[in-house]
Amino acid sequence: METTSLNDRNSLTSRLNSFVAKTRVGKYFKLTDRNSTFTTELRAGTATFLTMAYILAVNASILTDSGGPCSVSDCVPTCNVPDIPVQNCTGISGNGISLLLSQPNDSCKFPPVNPGYSACLERTRKDLIVATIASSLIGCLIMGAFANLPLALAPGMGTNAYFAYTVVGFHGSGNVSYKSALAAVFMEGLIFLFISAIGFRAKLAKLVPKPVRISSSAGIGLFLAFIGLQNNQGIGLVGYSSSTLVTLGACPRSSRVSLAPVVTAANGTISLLAGGTVSGEIMCLRDRMESATVWLGLVGFVIIAYCLVKNVKGAMIYGIVFVTGISWFRNTRVTAFPDTEAGNSSYEYFKKIVDVHKIESTAGALSFKGIGKGYFWEALVTFLYVDILDTTGTLYSMARFAGITDAKGNFEGQYFAFMSDAAAIVVGALLGTSPVTTFVESSTGIREGGRTGITALTVSGYFFLAFFFTPLLASIPAWAVGSPLILVGVLMMKSVVEVEWDDMRQGIPAFVTLLLMPLTYSVAYGLIGGIGTFVVLHLWDWTKELFAKFGIGKGVQSSNAVVLGSNELNNNKPLEVV
Repeated sequence: METTSLNDRNSLTSRLNSFVAKTRVGKYFKLTDRNSTFTTELRAGTATFLTMAYILAVNASILTDSGGPCSVSDCVPTCNVPDIPVQNCTGISGNGISLLLSQPNDSCKFPPVNPGYSACLERTRKDLIVATIASSLIGCLIMGAFANLPLALAPGMGTNAYFAYTVVGFHGSGNVSYKSALAAVFMEGLIFLFISAIGFRAKLAKLVPKPVRISSSAGIGLFLAFIGLQNNQGIGLVGYSSSTLVTLGACPRSSRVSLAPVVTAANGTISLLAGGTVSGEIMCLRDRMESATVWLGLVGFVIIAYCLVKNVKGAMIYGIVFVTGISWFRNTRVTAFPDTEAGNSSYEYFKKIVDVHKIESTAGALSFKGIGKGYFWEALVTFLYVDILDTTGTLYSMARFAGITDAKGNFEGQYFAFMSDAAAIVVGALLGTSPVTTFVESSTGIREGGRTGITALTVSGYFFLAFFFTPLLASIPAWAVGSPLILVGVLMMKSVVEVEWDDMRQGIPAFVTLLLMPLTYSVAYGLIGGIGTFVVLHLWDWTKELFAKFGIGKGVQSSNAVVLGSNELNNNKPLEVV
């Protein structure tokens, strides 16, 4: 009976695949030509979505740390005695303290965060979940319908961290406002769209020195892992040390303290440094490794790591779902809904389960007021560089992996593939999110047999379903997304094997790029340091070559492997690894 039933199912699947292959849909997507089937494409799309769905929660959490469009105007007056409501903040307290109502200032955005600002951050996080869904859906739709490739798109890991922590800064403490940063992404997307349209994109990517090009993705991976290890954005394993900068943390919230830059006056008075901001609760006074949420996050790390070792599809999702599920129980030491006003509000929204959230503040928030600042253009150029390098390299790599490239490395649908991610960047900026890119997790679907755009369209279908479950996605705690961030870093480290470490002129720039990104908390500084080091180490060789060209002195030719103007930059080979 079971054998007969299995044969019936196989027969039904075969008939379905045969029928679809003969329809206009099957012919348009070239199922037969690419040796694929309809059900194989559906399975490949499912596998791809499972491996990249973590971006919905992770991207929103990272971008929310920038503060989004929230400002001091969202803060509300507070009483100098925390337990007393604002409406009763008059006279003398029971302890003999004069009750005073404090009007909000710039410090209200930093710990202890003002309740009004916290409420704004929560609304922003919901907006950014929807923005992530919408931009990913549109990118996958264009990639599948027009490029006919099995590649999925979503806001990129690395560029979102650069956007949140370097450009805008934690809760807006950086040099560019959230709205201006969106304008930079929007303009970068238009430029990216233009150079993609004229076919100049791959050539630009090859101008970046090879060791920096290779090591940049690994450096971003280390940066993401460092974020995943911290308190506010990750599991909280790493904390602050006044003597060594970083040390082992993992203490419960009751044992943490915030830090602030202070200045001591001549009379001994201590006050907050002008322009200084209070940190998050990053320093442990005691009880290291006694935080329940840290241990729960580590369990999630083990689950994801084991699934990756066993090549289980959707490894990231299993870890996030387990940790989040445990955190949804109230009245526990790991609850995501503590018995506070904010916790109660979050719990009430979580109980809706199904809700179509309308973007309230991030859509159309971009502002061009900061266009005259140098920091604005620094951010724009960095976004453009990372997109040219990362997305172009990923596209070529995935096309080769799918076996659809020709002898020159080109592939069918290449033009629309380049246009799809560029268009998605423009749409994402209008919705309020960081640049969209082709995800390397697309390799999961390709490994499952995906060869056509139906795989990408399947992923876009899953993103559409995610629109209806915003309450659940908004209730994923930081310690649930910390482990995926760390393990994304692991996956991004594999590119370092391509660096020629035996050649110090290659190895040193690569190492500087790797080192500076996490330690300066900036993708841009890592790239600048790597490129600068590469130029300095090759300047003498280039000078001698220039003298030789014009007959000045006795020129000594440098090897093509280290000269920026060598064949590596002038041939038509696609990028090997990014």
